[in-house]
Formats: sequence, structure tokens, C-alpha cells
Amino acid sequence: MERYICTNCGFVYDPIEGDPERGIPPGTPFEDLPEEWVCPVCYVTQDRFDPL
Repeated sequence: MERYICTNCGFVYDPIEGDPERGIPPGTPFEDLPEEWVCPVCYVTQDRFDPL
């Protein structure tokens, strides 16, 4: 599973960790995130993330 970085603030989404605070369980690939998920730091949309 690939990690993705927010091009706006540098936050790294790691699928091994997920985003439990926002209801994303560990093991969730970036491609499987719900459309409404945004960067938890700067709130930009997923299209502002690049593979790391």
C-alpha cells in the first residue's frame, strides 16, 4: 500500500495507520477513501495528494 502526501501542507496519509479519528480504519488504501475525506491538517481535497 502506497503512502500519499498532501501537496499543500505535507501531511502524509499512511494506509497502514488509516485515519481513525475520521472513521478511516487502519489498512484502508488511499484509493478506497470516501470522496468526502479531506486532509486532516489543511482540509484540501484528495486531488491535492501525490504518491510518496
